[in-house]
Amino acid sequence: MTDIRQGDGIRLSAPELIALKPRCNALSLPMHRPAASALAGAYRSRFRGRGVDFVESRGYLPGDDIRNMDWRVTARTGKPHTKIFQEERERPVLVVVDASSSLYFGTRKRLKSVAVGHLAAAIAWSAVRRGDRIGAFLFAPGEHRELRPAGGRRGAMRVIQGLVEWLNPESVPAGSEPLSAALERVRHAVRPGSLVLIISDFFSLDEQCHRHLSRLRQHNDVIGCQVMDPAEQSLPAGRFPISDGEHSSMLDTHQQQSRQRYVSMSTTHADMPRHMFQRHKCGWLVLKTTDDPVDVLGRELRLLIGRAT
Repeated sequence: MTDIRQGDGIRLSAPELIALKPRCNALSLPMHRPAASALAGAYRSRFRGRGVDFVESRGYLPGDDIRNMDWRVTARTGKPHTKIFQEERERPVLVVVDASSSLYFGTRKRLKSVAVGHLAAAIAWSAVRRGDRIGAFLFAPGEHRELRPAGGRRGAMRVIQGLVEWLNPESVPAGSEPLSAALERVRHAVRPGSLVLIISDFFSLDEQCHRHLSRLRQHNDVIGCQVMDPAEQSLPAGRFPISDGEHSSMLDTHQQQSRQRYVSMSTTHADMPRHMFQRHKCGWLVLKTTDDPVDVLGRELRLLIGRAT
């Protein structure tokens, strides 16, 4: 009998995603800059205004709040100066989840769609544990759903319910849509200063993604998360029936040349999105369907935080 908290590897369920919560308490999502005080939120925002942390003094401009005048600098320079503060606030965290048809594939332990759901849920629990607000942008060919960031358990549960409904193997989306279409919507919907995690297998990656990633990265922290199945990297020798849902064929890998060609294609597919994200100074992590999503997230986040400090 299958434990509902473990799942069957094919369909996502709320109990298995809720069961991840205790293991996510020790996870730390990367932050732009550490906050000096935990009273007003866990992170500094990139927005300047009245707040708790002094940043700098600059020349007074019409419309500046006179209460922020820096009288010492004004007296020293003979010109009016005002103080600039950096406000502390909760940071929005947005998980962008790809539900393209290629995600409903798996040869070991779980489908890629289930691995995506586990990774997104772990991010949600980690975010609310640290006082952030968690939201989601769920997309599939021809449709999308936006869950605005919210804090606490309520925010995490909204994301979990959305994942269970969206990543349903019984209603696999038809057709295809380039990833850039989703990134363009995300770019216009996300609030500046957010942490954006894009979870996909990146089979729908296209050249237009460069432009949207660049714009998205200007005002946000971005991490790409590629989900893969071991069979997408290499195949044993043999004859295998394959299908794209519409057409069927037979894949013969008895010849070493065929297997090498397959490995070459797989390597290219793995390298292209990684190079694109790294080019735009985004974080990057890879999750296989055989991996434990919480363990991978913890290990990769520690590496990302270490490189940022």
